[in-house]
Amino acid sequence: MKKTSAVKWTKKHLLGIEELSAEEILLILDQAVGFKEVLERPIPKVPTLRGKTIVNLFCEPSTRTRSSFELAAKRLSADMLSVAAASSSFVKGETLKDTARNIEAMKIDMIVMRHACSGAPHFLSRCVKASVINAGDGMHEHPTQALLDVFTIREKLGGIKGLNVSIIGDIAHSRVARSNIWALTKLGAKVTVCGPRTLMPAEVERMGISVTYDIREAVEGADVLNILRIQLERQQKMFFPSIREYIKRFGIDAALLERYAKKEVVVMHPGPINRGVELSQDVADSEYSVILDQVTNGVAVRMAVLFLLSHVKTDIVEQEQPKIARNRASSPQKRKKR
Repeated sequence: MKKTSAVKWTKKHLLGIEELSAEEILLILDQAVGFKEVLERPIPKVPTLRGKTIVNLFCEPSTRTRSSFELAAKRLSADMLSVAAASSSFVKGETLKDTARNIEAMKIDMIVMRHACSGAPHFLSRCVKASVINAGDGMHEHPTQALLDVFTIREKLGGIKGLNVSIIGDIAHSRVARSNIWALTKLGAKVTVCGPRTLMPAEVERMGISVTYDIREAVEGADVLNILRIQLERQQKMFFPSIREYIKRFGIDAALLERYAKKEVVVMHPGPINRGVELSQDVADSEYSVILDQVTNGVAVRMAVLFLLSHVKTDIVEQEQPKIARNRASSPQKRKKR
């Protein structure tokens, strides 16, 4: 498998994109290229993490991230255990620290954690010896979402450096926005964020990016549009007059793209989509959209993260498929001898 990054992975945890160097991000992306090839094989599985045990500890609802991590672990032949807060001892008053330590006492290797509180994975990493992966913490970060997003952009457009990427929507409450901003700027993209003033965090201008409140400015000249939903579950009050007003000012539809966007613009969304609000149905299902590609790439990227954090010294991604092919080729000869 060809790798363009010479850096070696030394980190025990993946807690955020902010703490990663550009070289470390590229290492993950390069590793994911090989794992995507694994997923396209007739038997999309390798024994790389056989004997490892990984726990999904999700204290918030999830469809894509939880399923993606579970499938990634299984594709690497690891044992996977999923723990949902609603069916755990959290409901009986057990603390996060006690829950994690009890799970670790069962001799596990990694914990993939999603939590409503920002910083919860960082806290957990100080309480356990297992590796901790942040699968989303409050409004802080969602590192693997950003990694799969930049992987998809690089796959579709050939690179990241010099691209104009606009992130549109609820920036203030979005951990996806923060992680994407860190990843994109580290890799040399020019980032613009757009949304209502009330949904724009005060610190955003200090992150070295552009800010606009005009959807046309965000769309014009952009190579990539990453659309975010309004995160009503994190809002204690409405930050705009109405959903109807939001759609009028910041909704992305085909008419807007045809008038202002590049013909080859790439439209992304981390999901779940509120169709007809931040993104119209015709755009979500159009040739502009790479939303399902993001989901597919998420498995490969998370396989790469699990592999690197395991510190397994093997190149099984390349070696396993020829071995399978040789076994198939030799089987008829053995039967003939009998």
